[in-house]
Amino acid sequence: MKPSKLAILAVPIACMALMFSVAEEPLTAEDKDGWIELFDGKTLKGWHKNPQKIGHGTGGIWRAENGTITGEQDPPGSGNGGILLTDRKFGDFEVMIDMKPDWGVCSGFFLRSNDKGQCIQMMVDYHDNGNVGHIYGEGTGGFNTRPFDIDGIYDDNKKLVGLKTKPAKTTPPKAYTISGKEFVKIWKVGDWNTAKVRVVGNPPKVTTWINGVKVNEFDGNTFNGKGYDKKKVAETLGDKGSIAVQVHGGKGWPNGAKCRWRNIRIREL
Repeated sequence: MKPSKLAILAVPIACMALMFSVAEEPLTAEDKDGWIELFDGKTLKGWHKNPQKIGHGTGGIWRAENGTITGEQDPPGSGNGGILLTDRKFGDFEVMIDMKPDWGVCSGFFLRSNDKGQCIQMMVDYHDNGNVGHIYGEGTGGFNTRPFDIDGIYDDNKKLVGLKTKPAKTTPPKAYTISGKEFVKIWKVGDWNTAKVRVVGNPPKVTTWINGVKVNEFDGNTFNGKGYDKKKVAETLGDKGSIAVQVHGGKGWPNGAKCRWRNIRIREL
């Protein structure tokens, strides 16, 4: 029996409806508290590398392995890095993530990022003269809130055994921050550490926690540190952006070192 023209038209229309519904679905359903898993623990479904070369490189190497997302330079030690971004974009949210960077890597947790890597970044600069947990304007002015830098404490075999801190070279405008002494107490060397970040408004107010302890507050409406332009940041990033993780470009990344991330979930506010 020859199908009617109406039946023939219904097939592509149904396919289009299915395509749009799949594209709009989150990776997994929300739990009872509204949290959505962004990483399924097995694949990089729902994520993409920077599609064009950016300042850090062509994208880096990203793998889903052993329940984690791992990132390193491509090829290792080459200086070629990049970012891995969620396909889905978010506005106001709370996000949680476990992180375990190798010592010596310069990574970052990107908030409201675009594919160029412009974002508000929670620093994960896990190396001497580094910082973890404070805010940096990645591609948006280079402003920062870091009051102290971290340095490694090493044993006789040059193995990292602890952290110490020292005042940063520049002092940011006054805002809530953990002290260096408090930070080294909460950070677990050689183990997983859990970060939580809340982002609200445009320009955003950003609050960070590590292992349940508040680390830093940044208010995009009142911050007046060097390099910060409230209007420019608001226009560049807009109301929504991706969540992203970074492999920094350049020769400072140790050959073969990796950053590791797991248990990534978000709750829209």
